Formats: sequence, C-alpha cells, structure tokens
Amino acid sequence: MSIMAPAADKKLTGLVAATFTPITSQGEINLSVIGPYIDYLKEKQGVNNVFVNGTTGESMSLSVEERKLLAEEWCRKAKGKMDQVIVHVGCLSLKDTQELAHHAAQIEADGIAVIAPSFFKPSSADVLRTFLQEVASTAPTLPFYYYHVPSVTGVNVNVRELIEGIEKVIPSFRGVKFSGSDLMDLGQCISYIPPHWSVLYGIDEQLLGALVMGVHGAVGSTYNYVGCHVNKLISAFETGDLVQARTIQFKIQELVSFAIKLGFDVGVNKQLMNELSGLDLGPPRLPVMTCPAARALAIKQKYDSIFPE
Repeated sequence: MSIMAPAADKKLTGLVAATFTPITSQGEINLSVIGPYIDYLKEKQGVNNVFVNGTTGESMSLSVEERKLLAEEWCRKAKGKMDQVIVHVGCLSLKDTQELAHHAAQIEADGIAVIAPSFFKPSSADVLRTFLQEVASTAPTLPFYYYHVPSVTGVNVNVRELIEGIEKVIPSFRGVKFSGSDLMDLGQCISYIPPHWSVLYGIDEQLLGALVMGVHGAVGSTYNYVGCHVNKLISAFETGDLVQARTIQFKIQELVSFAIKLGFDVGVNKQLMNELSGLDLGPPRLPVMTCPAARALAIKQKYDSIFPE
C-alpha cells in the first residue's frame, strides 16, 4: 500500500459526538476530563466516534496550541476505545489550518475536517476547493472532510458543486459534514459520491429527513446526551419502523424547540451536558456567556419529562 494512500480508510458511519471542550473555572483547557468523557460517551450513550474542536468545541475561541493539546489528548485517550477521532482543523488563517492538519497527521487522528474561512470568505466553490486543497496537501494520508455550516460561516456554496471532481485535487477526500438545511443539495451530494465516501448530517433535530435522503451518519452536539435515543431512532429507521423513528425524532424536536425558546447557544448546551452527564466540562469561553443555572435546570427537567427512563 502506498504511504500516500489514506491510512485510516474506515468509512465513517453512525453517530459522531461533536465534543465540548472542558475548561476550568480559571478559563484554561482541562485535559483531565477527556478520559472520563470518552467512557461516558461509549458506556452511557453508545457513541463510538468523536468530532473534536468543532463548533460545539468552541474551536474558534481556542489558540492553535490549545487545539493541538486537546486533539492529542483525545487521540491518546480514545485509542482502543473509540472507532474514530475526527479533528476539526479549520481556522481563519490558511497557515494555522495547515499547521493543525499536519499536527493531526502526526498524532494519528483518524481524519480531519475543515470549515470554510468566514472573515474573508471564499467567493466561489472553486476558491473554497483551492483553500481545502492547500490544507489537505499538508496531511495527504489523512481522510479529509469538508465541514459545511453556512448558518455559522455565512459561506453558502453549493456543496454538490464544490465536490465535483474534488478527488482529483484532494485524493484523500472522504466526505462532508453537512450542517445545512438544503435537502436538495444534500441529496445531490449523496447521489454523486463514490461508495467509500461519507455524508454525515449535522442538524440533529432534522436527522430523520436526512436518513431518508441516504446520509451515512450524523455529527452533532446533542448526541453527547441523547445519543442512546438517536441510536434507537437509526435502528428503527433501518428496520423500517418509521412510526418509532418519528416518535423519537419528535421528542428530540420538542427538547430542542423548548431550549431554543429559552435561548440555546454553546454555553447553555455545555451546561446542559454538565447537568445530564455529571461531568465537569466547566464554563464556555468569552464571548460565549456562562449559562444561567435556572435555564439549564429547566431544560434538564424538560429532558427528564421527555425521556423518563
């Protein structure tokens, strides 16, 4: 096998938890929680893949050095326990993104993902493809995923157009984390891609619609604490029990809709995870505000009433 061929060519499927970044009350990253966090995901949620340093992980609020330390610890502690650790390496700066991609290869991550730069935005699919190519070339052996999240980046390129012929310039390209609500673009991506690529959906409360379109898995923040229920949703869908799959999806929609009405951002989500998991992931980092205790408690109570078991 060529050393240039992607090393971890396992197709990424099923649930992937977008992990929170543990932070101390002094505002420093807290690596000591990562081991117990992995055990919790595996044992309590049945989630065997993680997407590290993404939106949920507050990556854009972390330094390059902090992101390296986190990625390293996740890879080290997940070895032999998790199926795949995908490290998000996207930054506003091409150089920082390349540095993190190269580092992810050194620490033997199972893959890397890259978000579109969002201050100076790529003006077209061609420009974004060139940016991604420049990043992938620094870690040519790692499976490479484009992370599409237009609601956060403001970059709403047509993904189907972006991935047209992309394997010619990025031989390690393996798929898309699609966190957009355009099901036509999503469907066209799924119908276009070769069998060894994955399209993973990123809007948790709409997963069932994406499963019908044919996604291979899902990456999301709520899978940190509703993963066990979503695994049942996927099983129900796969066995043709749409009534059961819908019932679970509607419960998740009820929870998310309740949370959104109260105000649901990464800070609130993180505090909810603290309450539900018993882990101490700490506060978010500014400019995200710490969640008022009463709000997280109200959402936890809602969770307990929707998922009483």
